[in-house]
Amino acid sequence: MSFDSFAAAHSTILWLSFIIAFIMGLVATKTNFCTMGAISDLVNMGDSGRIRAWFLAIAVAILGVTLLESMQLISVDATRPPYRGSNFAWLEYIIGGVMFGIGMTLGSGCGNKTLIRIGGGNLKSIVLFAVISVCAYFMVNPFPGTDKTIYSVVFYDWTSAASISMAGQQDLGSILSRLSGAETGTLRLALGLLIGAGLIGLVFRSADFRSTRDNILAGVVIGLCVLGAWYVSSGMATIDIDGETYSWTSYASDDNWSMLEESKRPDGIAVQSYTFINPIGETLRYLLNGFDKRVFTFGLAALFGVIAGALFWSLVSKSFRIEWFANLRDFITHIIGGIFMGIGGVLALGCTIGQGITGTSTLALGSMLALLSIIFGCAMTMKIQYYKMLYGKEATFIKAFVTGLVDFKLLPESLRSLEAL
Repeated sequence: MSFDSFAAAHSTILWLSFIIAFIMGLVATKTNFCTMGAISDLVNMGDSGRIRAWFLAIAVAILGVTLLESMQLISVDATRPPYRGSNFAWLEYIIGGVMFGIGMTLGSGCGNKTLIRIGGGNLKSIVLFAVISVCAYFMVNPFPGTDKTIYSVVFYDWTSAASISMAGQQDLGSILSRLSGAETGTLRLALGLLIGAGLIGLVFRSADFRSTRDNILAGVVIGLCVLGAWYVSSGMATIDIDGETYSWTSYASDDNWSMLEESKRPDGIAVQSYTFINPIGETLRYLLNGFDKRVFTFGLAALFGVIAGALFWSLVSKSFRIEWFANLRDFITHIIGGIFMGIGGVLALGCTIGQGITGTSTLALGSMLALLSIIFGCAMTMKIQYYKMLYGKEATFIKAFVTGLVDFKLLPESLRSLEAL
């Protein structure tokens, strides 16, 4: 798709981001796709249907990225955020992932679910959105009158010291290429096909899952939406100026930008797909800048697209309803959840969609570690809540935590402190 100006290309890409996200929001609402709900179903009821849908989305995204990269239709080597970057911040992936998992449990859903609930009329999610926005914004932007961010004050000194600087990129294909000497592209293709096909095989082993159309629909469509966003942002649009051809990203970053285009360069021009915590933080920047179109990013377009898609389906299905906090405790729990989600999501470089599907589709080691950490943080929080509900004051945090680890087979049965009912 060729354009004669960057402005036209940029506008088209933002609209495509919105439209694809609209489809994602609509389908996620219709099918009740929810990553926190998926973990809850598995932990509390032994129902694997929705978590299989989540992993089907991951498999579709992995296979799609693998094939499109092998055909040189896209490249996800340099992305926003840098999933395959050489800085393997393992401690930040773990801590951020666990924090996000805790937060989304307390906040009744991940970033994507928060947007879906806003579209469905949930006022609690608007409050949660505001808290996430403030925390995510100040994780990367300084407090007024200072040069300090939440990250620099709380995390930088000790988490950055643990980071490992790799000799190259951190995706599995690049790592194995350095170890074996084999060609990176070949290994990426082989690993992507193997992992993607393996996940699909595991997902469809369940007869119950094969009979649930909504879960299959959710997994396939959401995986394709993530893939579609990668394609849209990774060179689909070209700009032809004075006989020179530029991609959307290369034109925006060119040293001659100011000579080629009179308007100032917009923010967030990069190869990217869907992630929602950082864009939620970007809404505060958009507001503080007086709704300046230069700070309206690909992520913001996606965010509004998901809300619009959820609103559309909730109106069509007549499921739209206003919901508010049940009591003060419910309010405080959501506030704490929002703080953990905003900080943890930025620290881990993404959420259940941003790292769990988008990042994992690049086969980045950090994304996989973040995904496991999110699942662990969410599942452990649910276990602690469960035992607190059953035993009250008798279930101290330590007892509930240890018993949860026993339930997950991470500690021997002899260390069980509380019996499951």
